[in-house]
Amino acid sequence: MSYSYNDRLKIRGGKRLNGEIRVQTSKNATLPIMSASLLAQGRVLLRDCPDIIDVENMVKILRELGAKIDRVGDDYSIDSSSILDVCLDYELCKTMRSSIFLLGSILARFKSVCLTLPGGCKIGRRPIDIHVQAFRRLKVKVIELDDFVFFNASKARAGKIKLKIPSVGATENIVQFASTLKGKTVIYNSAREPEVVDLCNFLNKMGAKIYGAGTRKITIFGVDKLKGVEYKPIADRIVLGTLLVATAICGGTIRLTNANSHQNEKLIEILSRMGCQINIKNDIIMLSRDVPLRSIPKISTGYYPQFPTDLQSIIMVLSCLANGQTEIDERIFENRFLIVDELKKMGAKIELIDNHTAIVDGVDSLKASNLKALDLRGGASLVLAGLVAQGETIIENVHYIDRGYCHIEKMLKSLGADIERI
Repeated sequence: MSYSYNDRLKIRGGKRLNGEIRVQTSKNATLPIMSASLLAQGRVLLRDCPDIIDVENMVKILRELGAKIDRVGDDYSIDSSSILDVCLDYELCKTMRSSIFLLGSILARFKSVCLTLPGGCKIGRRPIDIHVQAFRRLKVKVIELDDFVFFNASKARAGKIKLKIPSVGATENIVQFASTLKGKTVIYNSAREPEVVDLCNFLNKMGAKIYGAGTRKITIFGVDKLKGVEYKPIADRIVLGTLLVATAICGGTIRLTNANSHQNEKLIEILSRMGCQINIKNDIIMLSRDVPLRSIPKISTGYYPQFPTDLQSIIMVLSCLANGQTEIDERIFENRFLIVDELKKMGAKIELIDNHTAIVDGVDSLKASNLKALDLRGGASLVLAGLVAQGETIIENVHYIDRGYCHIEKMLKSLGADIERI
């Protein structure tokens, strides 16, 4: 991807969306799988990786470690056999929360690592204490020093872990670490997200013995080695959701391929109740909306399979244009309402009760404005608001959106939106 931190999006709202798009590969599946490739004794070939900033940064980190990575189109060949240095680049880790996924694979392979506390979007507290507690249960020595945490796994051994919350990152780190740890490791209250299942499927294809992925209990039997494989990560359920909501907002008809309806059941249910017509066949989802939007009294986020926090700001924009009032409860992060002030510039009626509850009253229309993206999903939400706003909307800080969406302006333009990158 060719991008600049000075890029902006210019949107002239009011166009209906019609057309077909193949959903891109999942960011949240690809990144931990790229990390787990460090465990392979041989080459890993990852197919159809998304052309986004976070993948570029992960590639940079792996290359800094010494991995040999070749790219052909959207496929990445990763050979980590020559890696000797496990010092993670401070600046790169600061830009990307997903660098935390390297902890499990590096510890499994090299037994020690000094980790920079990761960056990412400022959507609230995302402490790594759950990771630390989990590794300590496996007898990993952890020393915390300001912005750095030192891990030593020379005396680690398999055991039982109960996570205080079903953390995706902690689950994925322990799964990677325990894959080659002698003995039986059990994770209770494990995350059930599709991306966790995809990582486990990838590791199992490499030769790991992981059972229970997608449930609240994952069991890992450590193996001596893992082999190189060819693998294609799952489709991105958040990008899929974004495109469905975009069409629901603007009206029109969209046909999405490479789409998994089972991973988006809560969203599909909500969109149907709000007046959208949805048809599903195999990996194809069709949505059309030609009637006024009806509000949903209450929408709450939660851990999978509940409504995803990554779609909360996106469904908020849709609620702004629905007939009636919606209460949105954010139960995962305390700063997911960063877009509220930006939406109010456009004429939205939103009242924040506290950091976790917002009351949205639908309005007839939104007006164009100059806006700033403040995080990945919030930035995409502002794009959706711009698509329906009256006039010309300018969105700054597009680099946040580029972290997870592959050329969002090209996707939407192919559906008939009047949008361009400047």
